Amino acid sequence: MPTAQTPPYFGQWESPELIGDIISGQYRAEDDPAWAESGAESPKDYARWADHLCGVACLRMALAARGINPPPARHLARVLTRYGAYVEKEDGYIRGLIYAPAITWLAETHAMPAEIILDRAAEDIPPLLANGGLFIASVHPAIRRPTEPAPGKGGHLVLVFGAEGDALRLHNPSGHDAASQADARVPMPDFARFFAGRGIWLPGAPLAQRA
Repeated sequence: MPTAQTPPYFGQWESPELIGDIISGQYRAEDDPAWAESGAESPKDYARWADHLCGVACLRMALAARGINPPPARHLARVLTRYGAYVEKEDGYIRGLIYAPAITWLAETHAMPAEIILDRAAEDIPPLLANGGLFIASVHPAIRRPTEPAPGKGGHLVLVFGAEGDALRLHNPSGHDAASQADARVPMPDFARFFAGRGIWLPGAPLAQRA
């Protein structure tokens, strides 16, 4: 497989250098100095939604990888909510990213084909990355520390864009430090322990169609 190009990185929070402290509770998301860049209405709105925007971050990175300037994160979340890809419950719980409406949005807004992938093993991912293919994979958020035991599978989304040797290359929107955020290299056996076997595949272009 040819060497993958590295897409731009976006985190769930606007200041990647603060993500580790926000996750650990040492820093309040409301105090992120870049919160307004997300398009949120207020620091409170920003903090509430950022916890749920791993899918939005992955979609923004996928758009950027295709040469499309992505909208701000909170703005995109509003659009996806109208499509049904996020659902706000009466008790305040936010459900999403829901795959099918997100795929509809990609098709209608950007004419970008995508497919829901289910019941796949980690070893099935590299062929999906051929010719610039991307895979938004459902993993446990603890994958930010892949050598540690996996508490479970799924619940978080990362963008997988390449494979080298026995490792997958990915961007993790909630990586706790630079090494676990952009172009993190996760060995296949470790990835498999966190991987729920599902995600969204954005096929690459056939070689004849690539510039």
